Amino acid sequence: MDLTRNFSIWVFFLFFVFQSFCYGFYLPGSYPHKYVVGDALSVKVNSITSIDTEMPFSYYSLPFCKPQEGVKDSAENLGELLMGDRIENSPYRFKMYTNESDIFLCKTDPLSKDNFDLLKKRIDEMYQVNLILDNLPAIRYTNKDGYLLWWTGFPVGVKYQDAYYVFNHLKFKVLVHKYEETNVARVMGTGDAVDVIPTKASEGSDVPGYMVVGFEVVPCSVMHNVDLVKDLKIYGKYPSQIKCDSNIVSMPIKEGQPIVFTYEVNFDMSDIKWPSRWDAYLKMEGSKVHWFSILNSLMVITFLAGIVLVIFLRTVRRDLTRYEELDKEAQAQMNEELSGWKLVVGDVFRAPSNPGLLCIVVGDGVQILGMAVVTILFAALGFMSPASRGTLITGMLFFYMILGVPGGYVAVRLWRTISCGDLKGWISVAWRVACFFPGIAFLILTTLNFLLWGSHSTGAIPFSLFVILLLLWFCISVPLTLFGGYLGAKAPHIEYPIRTNQIPREIPAQKYPSWLLVLGAGTLPFGTLFIELFFIMSSIWMGRFYYVFGFLLIVLILLVVVCAEVSLVLTYMHICVEDWKWWWKSFFASGSVAIYIFLYSINYLVFDLRSLSGPVSATLYLGYSLVMVIAVMLATGTVGFLSSFWFVHYLFSSVKLD
Repeated sequence: MDLTRNFSIWVFFLFFVFQSFCYGFYLPGSYPHKYVVGDALSVKVNSITSIDTEMPFSYYSLPFCKPQEGVKDSAENLGELLMGDRIENSPYRFKMYTNESDIFLCKTDPLSKDNFDLLKKRIDEMYQVNLILDNLPAIRYTNKDGYLLWWTGFPVGVKYQDAYYVFNHLKFKVLVHKYEETNVARVMGTGDAVDVIPTKASEGSDVPGYMVVGFEVVPCSVMHNVDLVKDLKIYGKYPSQIKCDSNIVSMPIKEGQPIVFTYEVNFDMSDIKWPSRWDAYLKMEGSKVHWFSILNSLMVITFLAGIVLVIFLRTVRRDLTRYEELDKEAQAQMNEELSGWKLVVGDVFRAPSNPGLLCIVVGDGVQILGMAVVTILFAALGFMSPASRGTLITGMLFFYMILGVPGGYVAVRLWRTISCGDLKGWISVAWRVACFFPGIAFLILTTLNFLLWGSHSTGAIPFSLFVILLLLWFCISVPLTLFGGYLGAKAPHIEYPIRTNQIPREIPAQKYPSWLLVLGAGTLPFGTLFIELFFIMSSIWMGRFYYVFGFLLIVLILLVVVCAEVSLVLTYMHICVEDWKWWWKSFFASGSVAIYIFLYSINYLVFDLRSLSGPVSATLYLGYSLVMVIAVMLATGTVGFLSSFWFVHYLFSSVKLD
C-alpha cells in the first residue's frame, strides 16, 4: 500500500516537472496572436548553423548589431537546449502593416583581426543565420534551373574571387492574414494545427487585426557609405535609396573597417490561413518514395509470413500430431529415432550464458521500443509539430522515463523465469536496467560535449542542464524502473512446460557458423526501413524538417513485424539442427539490423555529407550515430527475443512427455 502511494507521488512529481519544462518555457506563436496596425513585432535570432560542421554557434559570436536593451535569452525548453537552440532578441523591429525601407540598424566597430578571421571562417563553413518572427523561421526562396527552392535562414556571406562579402542588408516580407472576429476560448491540437472556437466577443474586438502567416527574407550585400551614417541613430532613415539585388555582392569585408547594417520590410496580405501557415515548411516531397518503402516492407513481411505459416501448419503441427497419437511405448521407441528440434527437448530452456545481461538488454529494449512507438504516435497525431520546437526531444525523454516501469517489470520477470522463480538478485537487475543504456548514452554524449565545449558551440549542454538530466535520471527514471522491477518480482514467473536435463546435450558440428546466419538476418529488417532512414538522416544532418510521422509509424510497425518473423524463423532453424543455444541468437538475429544502420551511417557520411569539415564534426556525427544504433539494436533485439521465447514456449508446451 505504501509503495503504491509512493508511486503515485512520483508520477505526480514527474508530471509537475515536465509540465514546467513543456509549458513553463513558453514560446509565443503557438496560438493565433492578434496584432493591430502599428503594433510592434520583434524578430528573434537563433543559433547560426552549418551542415558543414554540424556545430551551432551563438548569433552574437559574430560582429552583428546588438539590440539597444542588451542581449536577452528567450526561455527555451529542455528539448531546445539539447538540440543546441539559443533563441535571443535582436535589434530588428517592425510595425504591423507598416512598410518601411532604408532603415539604418548600426555601424559596427572596425573589424579586429580576430573578428575578421572569424567572419571569413564562418563564411567558408557556409554558416546560416536563422531569424524567427512570431515563431515562424525566416524562409528564403531561390530559383535554380527553373525550380523554386526554399531554405530556412540565409548565409552569413559569400566568397567570390578570393574576396569575402557579407550580407549586410535584409529585405523582409511579412505575410499577414486578417484576424477572424473571434476570441480564443480553447485551442485544440498542438503547435499551429488548431481550431479556434468562437466565444462572446470581448471589448475592442471590432478593431481590425492581423495574424502573421509568413516570413520571408532576401539577403543582399550592399556597399554603404560609412561617412553618411556618422550621425544616424538606430532605426534612422538611410540618406540614399538602397537597391537590394540578391544576385550582386558589393560589400567586401576588410580588416580595420566597420560594417554598416540596414534593412527594409514590406507587409503583404495573404490568403494563407493560420492553421496552414507552416505548410510552406512542411511540404511533403517524395511521397511516392515513402509508399514504395512501405510496399517493399509489405513484400518482405508477406514472404516471411509465408515461411512462418509453413513452419506452423506443415512442420510443427504435423510433427506434434504424429507425436501425440502414439502410445507411450511407441513414443519411447520414437524418441530413440527422433531428429531435429525434438532432440533438444531437455535443453531448450537451459539458462543462457550471461542471463543477467540478457534481462538487462531486454528490459532496456522494451523501454526504448515503447518510447519510440508512443512518441511517433503522438507526433503523427500532431502533438509534436515543428511549430513547437523541442517538444519531440522533451517528449522522448518523458516517455522514456515513464516506460521504465514496463522495462523493469519485463527484465525482472524474465530474470525470475530464467532462475525458475528465485527472487535473489532482482533488485540488482532492475537497478542495472535503469543505468545500462542511459549510462552508455551519457558517457558518449559527455565525451562529445567536451568537444563542443572546446569549440565554444551552443550545441554544448550547459552544466546546469547536466545537473537537471542527472536529477531526472536518478530521481525519476531509476525509481520508476525499480518500481517496475518490484511488480515483476511480485508477478508469477513463467513456468517452463518441460524439465531441463542436468547434463547439457552436445551440439553437433555445423557446416557453417551459426552466427554468420544471425548477422545476415539483419538485412531483412534493414530493407524495410532504409528508405525512411534516408529522410530521417537528411532531417537531422541537412537541416530539413521531418514531418511524415504517419509514414514513420507505419514503417515502425512493419519493422517490428519483420523483426519478430526473422527471429522466429532463425530460432526454428537453429533448434532443428539441435542447437539449443537460441537465447542470444534470437536477440541478435533481429538486433543485427543495427550493424547495417551503422554501415549506412558511414556511407551517408562519406557520400552525402562530403562537405563535413574537420575531425571534430566527423566525431560528433559518428558519436550521435552510435547512440542511435545502440538504441535500435536494443529495441529490435528485444522484439526478436520475445517473439522467439513465445514461439519456443508454445512449441514445447504442445509436446507430451513422460
